[in-house]
Amino acid sequence: MGDGELRIGDRERREIDDRLRAAHDDGMLTLVEYDERAKAAYAARFRSELDPLIADLPAPVPQPAPDERPTTATEPAWHDDARPPEPEHHGRHRGRRGLLGLVVVAVVAIVAPGVVSADQGAAVFGSRTVQVAPGESTVQVGVLFGSTKVVVPDGTHVTTTGTTIFGSTNCDTACAPGPPGAPEVQVSGRGAFGSIQVLTATEGALRAREH
Repeated sequence: MGDGELRIGDRERREIDDRLRAAHDDGMLTLVEYDERAKAAYAARFRSELDPLIADLPAPVPQPAPDERPTTATEPAWHDDARPPEPEHHGRHRGRRGLLGLVVVAVVAIVAPGVVSADQGAAVFGSRTVQVAPGESTVQVGVLFGSTKVVVPDGTHVTTTGTTIFGSTNCDTACAPGPPGAPEVQVSGRGAFGSIQVLTATEGALRAREH
């Protein structure tokens, strides 16, 4: 794989993700299937790694250009020079929505590769629980439009690093100062539009019983 192939970039990965998301919205893919394929898409380096992810999906239906839409009796065919002027506040609102969409796309493009390559896995459009084994000193997790719980052994002192854009990293009991000589674990989290929560084993068990 990759012999003689040119590498792909984030534009190609996003195109595949758009196809996968549309298939999930149409009920062709389950959330688990979409999650697995989206991770593989953002981790791909060559086109041959992307093609199998959409091989069993129908080709997208081309949409007509705006100027090719048929006019109806209830929609007058205005000429450009005769179209009524658009209210100013409508233009402002559309501009803000467009800017917000660009911000979301830019953020996802920046953080997605780091999210899907996290050592302990990532939560993409879903939730994930990571159990930290005794003796582990570092944990790397990611989150994208989802939530990740990191459960550490009781008596472990945790420090958190990393960045979650438009999201949060919560660590209360596990990050409180512990007794001298307590095991240390560093939780490194990266992602966007989601949350990372660090819990002790006792807290994790209580949360599980509550649900």
